[in-house]
Amino acid sequence: MRQPSSSQRRRSNMKMRAVVLSTTLLLLSTLQEVAGVVYPSNHKLFKFDYLSPSQAVKGITRPLTKRDKAIPLIVTNNCPEVLWPGIASQAGDAPESHGFELGPGKSKHLTVGPTWAGRVWGRTNCTVGDDTATCQTGDCLGKLDCVFGGTAPATLAEFNLAGGITGDQTFYDISLVDGYNLPLGIVYHPAENTTFIPPNLVNPTCIATAGFLSAPSQTGLTYTNVTYPMPYQPTLTNHQLSDWCPWDLQVFPPDKPGDGIYPYPDDNIQRPIFDPCLSSCALNHKPKDCCTGKYNDPEICKPGIYSKYAKYVCPDAYSFAFDDQASTFIIPMGGGWEVVFCPEGRSTNILATFSDELHHIASAGTVTPQILLNAMNVSYIESRNSVSSRIRIPRWDVWLSCIVIACVLFPSV
Repeated sequence: MRQPSSSQRRRSNMKMRAVVLSTTLLLLSTLQEVAGVVYPSNHKLFKFDYLSPSQAVKGITRPLTKRDKAIPLIVTNNCPEVLWPGIASQAGDAPESHGFELGPGKSKHLTVGPTWAGRVWGRTNCTVGDDTATCQTGDCLGKLDCVFGGTAPATLAEFNLAGGITGDQTFYDISLVDGYNLPLGIVYHPAENTTFIPPNLVNPTCIATAGFLSAPSQTGLTYTNVTYPMPYQPTLTNHQLSDWCPWDLQVFPPDKPGDGIYPYPDDNIQRPIFDPCLSSCALNHKPKDCCTGKYNDPEICKPGIYSKYAKYVCPDAYSFAFDDQASTFIIPMGGGWEVVFCPEGRSTNILATFSDELHHIASAGTVTPQILLNAMNVSYIESRNSVSSRIRIPRWDVWLSCIVIACVLFPSV
């Protein structure tokens, strides 16, 4: 049999490279962004606003304090292991503690001022001394009572209780911008002036850890009631959650056979159950991933692979720096808050499902009869929910295996 010439081999290799590259790009191009709500924002470059203006309430022109009205801040641990929650305050009257130990099934009741702004996260696997805590994830400079924010990766609950131009709105979100370490939910405890808001519009959850996810469903009743079904991310399974984090962003990647042989790690390898995931920004600090430098513009900085996966497993969570328009909850000021680690149910899909309803609440501060009807209508929820849940997590092991096979068959490619 006649052997191909060197020029023929080069052309064949170039064609194979083109096939592999075009296949990869085609797969990546299918990772569409999830549609979300567009809020009127007073944030410069859409950054989350932690600066609270002075309040003009009943003649008070200074920032409100706990003496005027103490706001409940409850931290609950539904996880099977001990956690060490951390809290950072940016503005307003701070809680009584910024870090503490919290056993399974336990809650810590704190209070903050009406103009408080800050974040809450969970620390894991801590070695604790008198006033020290060295933690595997979420560590805050080795202190038990946190002074600054936690080390990435950490799932964050972020609050600005007196946001907006007039300071009479509350902004809050679940953020995966710094990565993910624990399932987290935010449960709103209404004030007398906010009981009109349906609970399925205000209680987001992010559950991206295998073993904590309820069965696939478009709706549920966790952190709501039978009148107002909660819109869920409808298709994910615990098996899919076991490998959503891109391999190179895992904090504790498992040992893999064949190091140095495969061009990319074989993702069939069993990952650890506790699999915290860094964001691309937290890992490499590149301007393109962190939306800094020349990328400090929402028209230029777009979500990468991590952000798209994070948005799929947790539709109501921030996934990158300019994701606030699809991730920020805005409601009238008032009421208390509970941060729940390892919440029940599934990741919620509230913002995309109820985009029009939430836009009205954010701008007008009221709920119309039509909003109430929509919030109670299972058919309406499922029709909106199905439209906003179209991207899929590709199976790395399938298409990467194809590339591995191609490299074995064509080693000179």
